[in-house]
Amino acid sequence: MKITKLHDLYFKEFISADEISNIVSSLAEQVRKDLPSNEVPIFIGILNGCFVFTADFLREYKGNCEISFVKLSSYQGTSSTENVKSLIGLNEDLSGRTVIILEDIIDTGTTLQEIYEIFKTKNLKELKIVTLFYKPDVYRKELHIDYIGKGIDDKFIVGYGLDYKGYGRNLPAIYQLTTPPKMKNIVLFGPPGAGKGTQAEVLKEKYNLVHISTGDVFRFNIKNKTELGLLAKTYIDAGDLVPDEVTINMLKEEVNKNADSAGFIFDGFPRTESQAKALDTFLAEKGERINGMVALEVPEDLLVERILERGKTSGRSDDMDESKIRNRFNEYNTKTAVLKDYYQTQNNYYGVNGVGSIEEITQRLSDVFDTL
Repeated sequence: MKITKLHDLYFKEFISADEISNIVSSLAEQVRKDLPSNEVPIFIGILNGCFVFTADFLREYKGNCEISFVKLSSYQGTSSTENVKSLIGLNEDLSGRTVIILEDIIDTGTTLQEIYEIFKTKNLKELKIVTLFYKPDVYRKELHIDYIGKGIDDKFIVGYGLDYKGYGRNLPAIYQLTTPPKMKNIVLFGPPGAGKGTQAEVLKEKYNLVHISTGDVFRFNIKNKTELGLLAKTYIDAGDLVPDEVTINMLKEEVNKNADSAGFIFDGFPRTESQAKALDTFLAEKGERINGMVALEVPEDLLVERILERGKTSGRSDDMDESKIRNRFNEYNTKTAVLKDYYQTQNNYYGVNGVGSIEEITQRLSDVFDTL
């Protein structure tokens, strides 16, 4: 489950893209089976919201057909109190034709009734109605709806052609209005030597957030021989990678321990797209979301010099070998590139210049945090 923000409101995933695809395919098959084999219907999409549904429906419809789009418009008649309805875009001669109206959603049915009354004057052979979604609790008309994809409660939804103030039509799933998240949850990234740990310590105090470092969580669980720590150790001792499920369960425990916090800084997690999706799902179950992935951006050569200098006193062998340092960067860049794409598709990636004094970098990070 995902949570997305459109303008000033938050929406949670309600109907998945896969479920929508199955509903559309079923509707198209039902309509085709009910028509005579030689029938060439004309499908009428009611703009604006139906354009995505109509396109997918036509791709699933296994038969010859025509398509047209119309929009209901109001204008003043001959008297000042007369409000006349007309259909913009209806240019075809529909006499003797089977017309099938495609609607993305039917709630009260008022607009549909007005459209239906206009089509009744066109000397049609037959008029049918198909709707992807239907709100039975608020439907107020006697008009029969021939094909219903899915009945839903009377709650505001967006996605798959439906919008909120113009936003959200391009979402592949259907999202339902939800309460705003109460936490500020940040994924903090930075290449080796960028000072990410230092910044995390400063930022957690400034914003009253809990800093969850994957490395620290692993060490704590292994040292204290927790059930998850012992499980992780079996993989580490065998020279294998710890499965995502184990890492995620450790992380969940840390979050649940701090359920009343103002939010979290996730450090070292997620590292893969599958982990990012798992984190999104886990937070969405709590009505929360990742507010942003914030990445410190520092030139690699500068960091290599910094780490080599640090190696003179750190005692870490991998801080003294440039080839090993470069390999660490290659691993970081590969993983970050995937996650950068993932969060950018959500408009949730923020790159921050990581060159400068600790105070300067903290201020740049704070400027981003303040907007999330």
